[in-house]
Amino acid sequence: MSASSHGHGHTPAAWTGVIITFIGFCVAGAFMVMAEPVGFWAGMVLTVLGGVVGGLMSLMGLGAKPKSAPAAAPAAKATAEPQAEAAV
Repeated sequence: MSASSHGHGHTPAAWTGVIITFIGFCVAGAFMVMAEPVGFWAGMVLTVLGGVVGGLMSLMGLGAKPKSAPAAAPAAKATAEPQAEAAV
């Protein structure tokens, strides 16, 4: 498999968000098996916090840079004579 050329997820914001979310998922799963609701919800909070931290880091400039829109093609020049509409 070749390396990704578009940089999907190769940023500090993405890595941090995913790691925090993964830890929260593991904590929630462990406490769910142990039937401890408080620990489960603490893990769920960590899971959501991972997305928030990743988003904030991205806003701070540690995420992927937005790609610029491709230049628009020049519009076709209008003809001198307008086309008549077909009568129905």
